[in-house]
Amino acid sequence: MRKVMLFLFICFLASCSDDNEPVLVDNSIPQGAFNVQRIGPFVDQNGAGSAGTASLGTDSQGTSFLAFDQLFRTALATGTVTVFLSTSETFMPDPANGNPNLLLLGPVRNAGINFFRIPDGTNTSKYTHVILWCGSVGVPFGYAAIR
Repeated sequence: MRKVMLFLFICFLASCSDDNEPVLVDNSIPQGAFNVQRIGPFVDQNGAGSAGTASLGTDSQGTSFLAFDQLFRTALATGTVTVFLSTSETFMPDPANGNPNLLLLGPVRNAGINFFRIPDGTNTSKYTHVILWCGSVGVPFGYAAIR
């Protein structure tokens, strides 16, 4: 038993080192200051209770993000509320051809502050709206005109 304890103690000491651990940067949230370029309030649709503000901007590294403020809310019970940038307030999918007027950003995870990283190289100037789309029931839960 003493040999086992001694072995474990030596292993413990050997595993400790002064090496600095690499710092991992979470690229799903803005780094440094977030510079808002366009902003707009959510308009509720289909009684989903959508509210809050959407902001499109860049962080201090020049990475583009869509951000929802702390007052953001929508019906999340369906678990499938997805965020799109769009050229209009109307969701018009075209699965066979892809829709150049829609940019899928991802699912909403929670009420309050949310960030959605815009894919590198995306020109966001043509997108004028943020759409909250509930795929499970096939209806919009809200939109925000970003100006």
